[in-house]
Amino acid sequence: MYPIVGSEEIAAGRLTRAALRWNYAAILPGIYLPKDAAHTPGARIHSAFLWTGRKGIIAGRAAADRYGVGWALASHDVEVIARHRRPVRGVEIHDERIGDDEINTCGELLITSPARTALDLGRRLPRVEAVTVLDALAADTGVTVADVEALAARYPGMRGLPAAREAVKLMDPGARSREETVIRLSLMSSALPRPSTDISIEDKYWSARIAMGWEWAKVGVSFESADPVEGYSAVQRLKTEELVQRLGWLHIRAHPWRSLHSVRFQAKAALMSRGHPSLSGKWVPTSSAASR
Repeated sequence: MYPIVGSEEIAAGRLTRAALRWNYAAILPGIYLPKDAAHTPGARIHSAFLWTGRKGIIAGRAAADRYGVGWALASHDVEVIARHRRPVRGVEIHDERIGDDEINTCGELLITSPARTALDLGRRLPRVEAVTVLDALAADTGVTVADVEALAARYPGMRGLPAAREAVKLMDPGARSREETVIRLSLMSSALPRPSTDISIEDKYWSARIAMGWEWAKVGVSFESADPVEGYSAVQRLKTEELVQRLGWLHIRAHPWRSLHSVRFQAKAALMSRGHPSLSGKWVPTSSAASR
């Protein structure tokens, strides 16, 4: 259900003050939802927009939510670029410059463009948190590093710009989950070369996806959820592992119960076993370490 502006509904004769008081609850000052309506991300975003007098521009996590990153907003405040007003709980206002070409529409809403959304996420969120949202945003909108860097050049003195540039350079639309993003960043943090993502492998019998890896070395890493695998899904997993073996890949499985340190260790061991030149120092993995 959409939120309403109470004064507008009364002035138009669609509601009486009594009906508004008995059937609706304020979600923001002057903005109401039916009492039995859930405070969904969409309702909260629309309410924030109405509260700004329909002039505010939805930004950050909330804009990412409108572009399809449905988990981005969660319980966080709705960010809005607007003139400063008296602060209210649930809305974070940023009074700052924004160009006309940095604003899109989504129904009635005004929202930041994908490039401006990515720039704002990168400069306001911690790096890992930012990149998880950026990966999903890039997958849903097609926004590129070049798009964001071109926009950043307009605002050389913008707060948080160095952090934004660093985060955006790590953006990769090939990640299909937050877990895959975290694993990729963890691998890169231990000085391993940047992996490719969303790798397709196949032969005449089967085809499969490896979340990330180094194709030259045939070393891959995928995330395995803790959910039980049964029926045809279990058969698919077996066929995938058979394909991996036939094609000579070393396929490392990350898991919620397995430490990222263990995954990094095994990935490094696998790359060393395949002769990566920058990983040929004194540390040499044992055969048991490479196969665990």
